[in-house]
Amino acid sequence: NAFIRFKLGLTEDAPVIKPYNQDQWAETADVLNSPVNISITLLHSLHHRWYELLKTIKDEEWQRSVFHPEQQRHITLWQLLLIYSWHGKHHAAHVTNLREEKGWNNLFPGRLPSGGLPIDVAEPVFYHHANS
Repeated sequence: NAFIRFKLGLTEDAPVIKPYNQDQWAETADVLNSPVNISITLLHSLHHRWYELLKTIKDEEWQRSVFHPEQQRHITLWQLLLIYSWHGKHHAAHVTNLREEKGWNNLFPGRLPSGGLPIDVAEPVFYHHANS
């Protein structure tokens, strides 16, 4: 959704973005019935696309905005990027903390750096899912 919101702000004049219930999205079957590496692969691919887009943004385009109806305010593309940057680090910290709490630090020796995410997400290993 972050990528779509960003692209809407880049290609439309101050579009209204659609809020959604993140908790309910996280509980749908596609999330619950898929191994986590599927989501990591999707995120890696999305970040690659976003990176390619960000390299082309002109200085004046950073001031383009979207309107957030729940917050009743305009948010510039620059602000969106800052928010999503923080948001990604926040989620990575949750993963790292859970890994340490559960003792999963050495689950895949040699594949997990201190940050906790797989090194090779471009070509992930697809582990068999227990419910398959």
